[in-house]
Formats: sequence, structure tokens, C-alpha cells
Amino acid sequence: MAFDVAAIREQFPILHQQVHDKPLVYLDNGATTQKPQSVIDAVNHYYTMDNSNVHRGAHALADRATIGFENARKTVQTFLNAQHIEEIIWTRGTTESINIVAQSFGAGFINAGDEIIISAMEHHANIVPWQMLCERSGATLKVIPVSDAGELDMDAFSDMLNSKVKLVSVVHVSNALGTVNPVEQIIEQSHAVGAKVLIDGAQAVAHFEVDVQALDADFYVFSAHKVFGPTGIGCLYGKKALLDQMSPVQGGGEMIEKVSFAGTTYQGLPFKFESGTPNISGVIGFGEALKFVMSLDRKAMLAYEESLLAYAHEKAQQCEGLRVVGTASKKAGVLSFLLDGAHPADVGMLLDQQGVAVRTGHHCAMPIMDQFKIPGTARASFSIYNTKADVDALFTAIEKVKMFL
Repeated sequence: MAFDVAAIREQFPILHQQVHDKPLVYLDNGATTQKPQSVIDAVNHYYTMDNSNVHRGAHALADRATIGFENARKTVQTFLNAQHIEEIIWTRGTTESINIVAQSFGAGFINAGDEIIISAMEHHANIVPWQMLCERSGATLKVIPVSDAGELDMDAFSDMLNSKVKLVSVVHVSNALGTVNPVEQIIEQSHAVGAKVLIDGAQAVAHFEVDVQALDADFYVFSAHKVFGPTGIGCLYGKKALLDQMSPVQGGGEMIEKVSFAGTTYQGLPFKFESGTPNISGVIGFGEALKFVMSLDRKAMLAYEESLLAYAHEKAQQCEGLRVVGTASKKAGVLSFLLDGAHPADVGMLLDQQGVAVRTGHHCAMPIMDQFKIPGTARASFSIYNTKADVDALFTAIEKVKMFL
């Protein structure tokens, strides 16, 4: 069955507006995706009908809020095919999820002389926490090189692996380049030397199915707002056996079993990592967003997105003076580019004047921009509600930018 993009677009109210008197062409999905009406309605319903704190409440609103909150956890479990529901930890997003692992797993398992491996294409959120951990622990951070095409040097990665490596943390899909990394191979090779693996899935889950059991990932992290959900909420998946051994990183309400001045005992999973009043409306919206995605034909969705990205690459090849940054053989959702003689920020501003929304700058991936010796790129990032007409509008606008500059 063909993917019905027109029907999809009808579910996203924000798309049907004008910007600078031009129809909005939203191509900044790598930064955040838009929200379907079902997600907006779910958040609105919570605040209109069920607003209450979760767990321990002795009244109907608290019961309804708790049921919605924990049902959303079941939805994430299904979405990732996690074995146990308690392997799903609510966080503020991908960044906090990585930091929790860096602090908790780092404190218990990383020592002086150990090694941590990341890649040269990582988002700052998957660089800085490991640098901070290395400063605290005396471990060494090593970096997988990236080719000019934007692909990991897997031979170099193989050479880096040894018994000192305790953790490998890599992005599933690069936010700056669109590269889809061979995470299955990375996980298998890392496990062979006894290392654990964290996969940053922020840019992956909105494009294709992820099965954490099939991947055998030790940790998998992502944010709701990258997959049609609210901002400020995300997920840390971790294997239960590992999470059980890890200590909480924040103390307070919800994560305790018993508190006395003589000492405190902690709740079990998942609550020992969820201190304080959570983002209840965000969790409920998160669950609804994943239900929306799972209601779609995922194979048809992926095929549609791949054809759209291929079309954008074809248009880019025909555009004189345009250079694509990131030409890996396997990509998802991203066309990063430069125009000859133009700063990316100027390109973005002029595209916006024509109603075309893109992201510009280093995309929180300064090391890979430094490697390519560029200040940044203009990045068009695509989602399921984008069309070939959107791509055409982008390149029509680019031609006008070239004329203006």
C-alpha cells in the first residue's frame, strides 16, 4: 500500500500556515518534529480532565493520571521491544539520558586506565559527558575517525578495541550528516571484548524501527520531540541487569523506599532513577506520539522517506555551486549543504524569507565541522509529512538565494 502523505499532513495543524506571506515549508525536523493532533489532544486532555500527581494518590484524578503515565511506559517498551517494562526510564531527553549513564554507570564501572570510545561525528551531548567522566575517573577517551564521505572508519574502530575498553557510545544516525551507522556490528565487536554499548537513537527512531533486543544494545536513548512528541521528555532504555547494578544520580521524592536520618533505601527500577514530580503531560504525549508512529506502515514510511531523500540529493547534484556535506552510502533524513561564497547563516535567513525553514550552524557537532574545515552547514531535514513539492520549494528558494548573494 502506498504511503499517503496527504493524509499524514492533515494530522499536523502547524503545517497549514504562512510564514512571511509564503506557505510554510518545514525542513527542520532534525531539530524537532511537529506534533499530530492526537498528541496535542492527549496533552490537552490530561490538563483538562486528569491533572494530578502520579502514584500514591487517593482520588480518581490521581488514578487516571497514573494509569496514563504507566501506560505510556508500556507503549515505549513495545516501541523498542524491550524485554522488561522497568528497563524504560523517563528522562528530560537524550542529553539527560546520556548524562545519567555517564554518572551512574561511570561511577560504578569506569576506573583509571579504562577506555571509552565515541566517534568523530557525535553530537556534543555524546561527547561532553564522557569527557567529564574521563576527568573524574582517569579513563581515556578515544575517537573513531570519520571519512570525508561521513562514514565511520570501521577498521580503525576494530583496531581500537581491547580489554581496556569499558564503554562504546555512538550515534545511530548523525544529526549533522545523516549517516546511518552500522550499530549492529559496533555492538557485536564491542561485546566481544567485554565493553558495554550506548546508542544515541535521537535521530533514528522517527525514521525506522528499532528493536533493542535484536540490537543487543546495553543502553539506547532518545527524545520524544524528535519523534512527534512533546519537548522536555525522553527515555533511557537499559538492560535490567545493568540498571540494577547502577546507583541513582539524584535523590529526593519518588525514588525512595524508606528515608530516615540513619540512612535511606531506594526504590527498585524504574523509579530509583526518577526523582521528583515527573513531566506527566509530556510522558502522556510521548506515549501518544509513539502510538501514532506505530499505527503507520513502517516499511512504507521508510521507503517513502528514502525516496524523498534520494530526490533531494538528485536536485542537489543539479544545483550549481551547492556542495553536499555528508555523502555516506546509507543516510536518513538529512541533506546538509553549503553554497559557494555564502555563509550558512545568511542562506538560512534568506530561505526563511521565502517560507522555507532549515537549521544552520554547527548542529552541536563542532568536531566534525572542524574536521571538514567549515563553520557549519545549512541543514534540510525531512520527515513523513514532507513532500517532493517541499523539496522543489527548497531548491527554488536556493536559486533565489544564489541570485541575491
